Amino acid sequence: MMMTTTSDTSASADMLPPGIRVFERGWLSANNVLLIDGDDTVLVDSGYVGHAPQTLALVEAALDGRPLQRLFNTHLHSDHCGGNALLQRRWQPRTWIPAAEARAVARWDVDALTYRATGQQCDRFTFDALLEDGQSLRMGGLDWQVITAPGHDPHAVMLFSPAERILISGDALWQHGFGVIFPELDGDSGFAEQDAVLRRIAELDVRLVIPGHGSPFTDVGPALERASGRLDYLRADPRRNAAHALKVLVKFKLLEQRRMTRDALMQWMAQAPLLERVRLRYLEGAPLPEVLAQVLAGLVKAGAATVDDEMVCNSD
Repeated sequence: MMMTTTSDTSASADMLPPGIRVFERGWLSANNVLLIDGDDTVLVDSGYVGHAPQTLALVEAALDGRPLQRLFNTHLHSDHCGGNALLQRRWQPRTWIPAAEARAVARWDVDALTYRATGQQCDRFTFDALLEDGQSLRMGGLDWQVITAPGHDPHAVMLFSPAERILISGDALWQHGFGVIFPELDGDSGFAEQDAVLRRIAELDVRLVIPGHGSPFTDVGPALERASGRLDYLRADPRRNAAHALKVLVKFKLLEQRRMTRDALMQWMAQAPLLERVRLRYLEGAPLPEVLAQVLAGLVKAGAATVDDEMVCNSD
C-alpha cells in the first residue's frame, strides 16, 4: 500500500507550513517528508528498497526540476533508508545519518545495521554528515532541533521545529503507539529509553506530529497517553514485545513478497538470526512450525494475512 497525500483525517494539509510535504507510504516504506525553501530541498527518510523507484518518482515530481540537496534519516532500519542509494545516484544529495551509525555504514556492516538479523534488504549507501543530539539545522525555511530517540532503535533521532511546534518523530511515536522495542529482543534495555523519549516529547509542547508510519496528527496528548499505556503493557511481560515483533517482521516480509508458501516463509524465518534468537529467548525454543502457526493465526485474526492450504498471502 502506498499513499502520497499531504492531508488525512487526523491533520489537514493546511496545518503544515507551505514548504513541507508528507508522502504517506503505508508500512513497507516509512513516510517521506519533503521540505523546500527556494533552492534548498531536503528529504527525511526514503522508504524501503523495494519501493525506491516509487520514492524517486514522488520526490522528482514534487521537486519540479530542482535537485535534491540533502537527505536525512531518522534511523537506519531498512524501511527508512532503503531509497538512499537510488536517490544518491540520481542527485548526490548531502546525506545525514544518526551519529552512532557512522562506523556501521562506513564499513557496511549488515549485522550492526540489523539487515541480516531481520532478513531484510537495503542497498549500500554513503553518508556525508552526522545527526547529533542538540544540533540545530535549517530545513524548509525553519530551524529544527535534533533530539535523540532511543527505544525502538537505540540510535534513532527526531527533528523538532520550535517555531511551528512540529515533530518529525520517526518510529518513536505514532498516533496509536510506536515501533517494536528491538533492543529488548536481545535482552538489552529499551523500555526505559522509550519511556524517556515519550516524556521528552511531552515537554516539547508539540502541535503536530509527522510520524514514520501513519497520518500526521494533532491529538498529541492522547497519543502520548496511548503510547505510555502500550509501553506499560509490554514492560509488564517482555514476551508480549517479542510476540509482537515476530508478527511485525513476518507481516513486513509478506508486504514485500505479497504471497509465499508456508515452507518458504519458514525457511526465511530460520535464516533470520533475530527471529531465531527471539524463538530461543522468549518462546522456550518452541519448534519453528509451531511458532509460525501461532504468528500466522495472529495475523489472520487481525485481518493482516490469509492462509489457503500452503499459500500465505498478505492482506492490506
